[in-house]
Parts: sequence; C-alpha cells; structure tokens
Amino acid sequence: MIDDKDKAIAKRIRRYRKQSGLTQVALGEKVGVSSNTIARIEGCKNQPSRATIEKLAKVFGVTVTDILGR
Repeated sequence: MIDDKDKAIAKRIRRYRKQSGLTQVALGEKVGVSSNTIARIEGCKNQPSRATIEKLAKVFGVTVTDILGR
C-alpha cells in the first residue's frame, strides 16, 4: 500500500532525476533497472528496494537519507 511517505520518496526521486538532467531511460541504465521500473517508482506504482535506493543515491550524488527524507 502506498502512503504519503512513499509518495514523498517518489517525488524526491523524480526531482533528483530531473535536476540531474536524466531521462527515465538513462536513469534506469545507470541504476540497472528498466525505464518502466523508474516510471513505476515515480508514479507510486512500485516501492523501490533498499538496494535500488542506494544505487539512486549514488547516481544522484546524495545520501539515502536525502531520498528517504529522514
């Protein structure tokens, strides 16, 4: 079940992706997931795994905490 916290994480991932100038396809390639997976994460259809969040943080040059908003 997707809650407000999950929506906030999805919004931050989308914001960091756009700030990085990456398309969903390019981000997926860098993280090792499909662009469809990125779209589903950003659209709150899927929750990213901890491993995916760690990879996203590395690509964006931020901490996992920045993505999770803790």
